[in-house]
Amino acid sequence: MARYRGPVEKLERRLGVSLALKGERRLAGKSALDKRPFAPGQHGQRRAKISEYGLQLREKQKAKFMYGVSEKQFHRLFSEAARREGNTGALLVQLLEQRLDNVVYRMGFATTRRFARQLVTHGHILVNGKRVDIPSYRVEPGAKVEIAEKSKNNPQIVRAIDLTAQTGIVGWVDVEKDKKFGIFTRNPEREEVIIPIEERFIVELYSK
Repeated sequence: MARYRGPVEKLERRLGVSLALKGERRLAGKSALDKRPFAPGQHGQRRAKISEYGLQLREKQKAKFMYGVSEKQFHRLFSEAARREGNTGALLVQLLEQRLDNVVYRMGFATTRRFARQLVTHGHILVNGKRVDIPSYRVEPGAKVEIAEKSKNNPQIVRAIDLTAQTGIVGWVDVEKDKKFGIFTRNPEREEVIIPIEERFIVELYSK
């Protein structure tokens, strides 16, 4: 299954949770989920009973859509997390957080992960001084991620950085806002990553 490219606010309404897919609209309380907190469609306001499998699948969908990864990419990341020693669900989240597009978003250079992915693919991002245009590139602790010189005055990037005064920046990155670069200082602990996902259901789904 390819990466989802449809209307993201309808997706959030269907899943019943904000996945940070809209930037300033979400911050201003103007997202479709805020206005219509029920599933889209004729029967959207009916309460549907969800099965155990449906719950597990929903959590996987939430993670995929939030981080903007395809089914194939997600399965590959889960398989790697399962091979490692430790809590599989927590390791999966850690691997998702190490994606370059996510790190660009976490550093406040983009208001959404989708915009961060565009910045990467269009060549606006450098990692340790070299241009990287692969959104799934894995950022290792200690890596320097910066906006390319030609893009530092991009109004969307400047606006995103300004908004970090409202949204804040996570504790596992160290950002120099004026110079538009940041250091991915360490991998986050699971309890630090505030996302509306219960990864234990994803582990149960793949363990069948």
